Amino acid sequence: MNKPVFFIPLIATILFFILYFFFASSGGLLSVEPGYAIGEVSRWCERISGGFFREPVNALSNLGFITTGLIMFWILANESTKKGMPFHGTNVIALVYAGAAVFLGPGSLLMHGTHTHWGGWADLLSMTMFICIPWLVNIFSAKSWSDQHFFKTYLVTISVYGILSWFFGTDFGINFNFWALSIALWLITEVILAFYSTTTRLFSGFVGIAAMAAFGIFPEEIAENFEAYWWIILFWAPAIMINSKPNLSKKYFPWFWLGIFFYMSAFAIWLQGYPNTALCNPDSLFQPHGAWHLLSSLATLSFFFFFRTLRLK
Repeated sequence: MNKPVFFIPLIATILFFILYFFFASSGGLLSVEPGYAIGEVSRWCERISGGFFREPVNALSNLGFITTGLIMFWILANESTKKGMPFHGTNVIALVYAGAAVFLGPGSLLMHGTHTHWGGWADLLSMTMFICIPWLVNIFSAKSWSDQHFFKTYLVTISVYGILSWFFGTDFGINFNFWALSIALWLITEVILAFYSTTTRLFSGFVGIAAMAAFGIFPEEIAENFEAYWWIILFWAPAIMINSKPNLSKKYFPWFWLGIFFYMSAFAIWLQGYPNTALCNPDSLFQPHGAWHLLSSLATLSFFFFFRTLRLK
């Protein structure tokens, strides 16, 4: 067993909670979102608490991400690196994925736990750190670019996003939805890799438009509000970059489809996670956003096993 691979993220997680409780007990960590007060129902449906976590269930349900991420590190720590299989052993790509999965927990916990502006920023940063990995992996694998090149590109991407979103907001002040774009780019690159042809490349951007429709944003809305969705022009970027048949293979069944199932189930519940919706009960131990976190964590683990089937020939 490569002990540092598992114990470093485990210790980092423990330190996070120690620091969280230390600063929360000192009174310098927690706040309440503008327009709300202790005892009221938050915009995420749970009643706001005066304890260590403003939304206890929504905050602590993020232990699911931490747990599944640590499972990934345990698996990687107990195996050797395999040539041509980037999601095995101590390969940098596998470690980045597992690290991003773990950080989804603290990121979201800081938002639901502290009700601060910077907590919300940490939440969106953690989601972005995760969701940009799959499409970057697909492009870099298709182009046979090095793992070191991937790591540098990933760091630059996350750093730029973090800085711009802090100063200009999540849309950078230009209606740029990098989160939604990344989901679309992931699905688009999967289609190009699985069904590579000139025709597939030509029409691949429409996969992103179909994905937006699956999340409730339909073509007519895009056309009527193009200034808000101008970034869909980037849906065709993978087709430009992946300009030759990739020399790789993946197995989509069962893990990819299981991940899709968990994520879409989480999304369906998430839609009912607001005040005055069907599943909203502010004083219940079942919170829709808590269920969203737990099901999404299972999705991250499923996609981890899916990417472990990636073979570079």
